[in-house]
Amino acid sequence: MAPVDIQIGRGPNLDGALLGDTDPATQGGYPDHPPRMGFFTDTSVCIGCKACEVACKTWNAIPEDGLVFTGMSMDNSQGLGASTWRHVAFIEQRKPVAAQDPGVVHDQNVLELAGNPTAPGTNGDFRWLMASDVCKHCTHAACLDVCPTGSLFRTEFGTVVVQEDICNGCGYCIPACPYGVIDQRKEDGRAWKCTLCYDRLSVGQEPACAKACPTDSIQFGPLDELRERADARLARLHEAGVADARLYGRDPQDGVGGDGAFFLLLDEPEVYGLPPDPVVTTRDLPSMWKHVTVAAATLVGGALAAFVAGRRL
Repeated sequence: MAPVDIQIGRGPNLDGALLGDTDPATQGGYPDHPPRMGFFTDTSVCIGCKACEVACKTWNAIPEDGLVFTGMSMDNSQGLGASTWRHVAFIEQRKPVAAQDPGVVHDQNVLELAGNPTAPGTNGDFRWLMASDVCKHCTHAACLDVCPTGSLFRTEFGTVVVQEDICNGCGYCIPACPYGVIDQRKEDGRAWKCTLCYDRLSVGQEPACAKACPTDSIQFGPLDELRERADARLARLHEAGVADARLYGRDPQDGVGGDGAFFLLLDEPEVYGLPPDPVVTTRDLPSMWKHVTVAAATLVGGALAAFVAGRRL
């Protein structure tokens, strides 16, 4: 594959970013860079403690985002936003609890859950799916492509960060995100999202949310190693009879080139509020600009022809 034209301080070449080189750090202008870092979130061991939410807010000095009870189960933060960079969802289902590890069978608990972890659920069965969501730090990041000020940039670790002091509040990045992650604060209109604790990464520390997670549901490290670890975990769950377990955002050949933060889910992505087949929203920009150029040239040619014909008359 031909090398992609890279220049530090300039946005990525869209043809290269969307169709060519899939190394995001190189696309960001770092020819020599450390391994790409990311998150693997194993929702099968999430206990819903929300320690990650607290750690994220504490370390990044994120303001509170509403102290009003929603009445929507145990999940009061509801979703990701400008002041919620980590969100732990509580999804209630009438299904039996699945075995988490080979050889482990959950007989009954205080909710009188089903004894057979793989049998179809009955009316008395009940489970919570708990999952800590975060910015996906896409390989092909549309928010980065559309930012007119350079506020959004790619780091040497392959992550995507917002420089809030440069953001002009245009909001172009918000509809560009296929996951609905990035958002504006009403107080100042600027865009905010997870930085994957870039300040901590720069000094060799892991992100605050992963550091605080008591069950290692949130795992941090080189992305290639995390993918191998996730594959092994998925195989283990399938062997244990958890047939619905799947990886989300792990495939480098998907519509966003794979995510820097990917997940092991126990049900369909839609159950967790995730798009089933995300696609980078700027995928068609290069061809669109070519069509616009052709259309503009045609209009100019038509106008000139009409002008010449009018002069002759």
